[in-house]
Amino acid sequence: MRQLGLLVLAIVLGVAAWWWFSHEMPRRERERAVAAEAEARRAEQVSSLYRWRDVNGVLQVTEQPPKGHRYERISRTPEDGIEVRGDRD
Repeated sequence: MRQLGLLVLAIVLGVAAWWWFSHEMPRRERERAVAAEAEARRAEQVSSLYRWRDVNGVLQVTEQPPKGHRYERISRTPEDGIEVRGDRD
């Protein structure tokens, strides 16, 4: 009788382990991926400035992107080396 109880317990533990690894672990992995993506977006926003021109043509550099204007995102941390671009105003 004791062996039957141990066999049932082993089966129950096996089913529980199977359920855990097939349902719970992928859900947590998705949650981690979503959180990492949100953190990356937030970090990119924090380290960015926005360059744009207002209605009078005056160059503006702000921490928030303007509404209704075209803008260029500028990183606050410069890349190594020198960048030469002739298309900027």
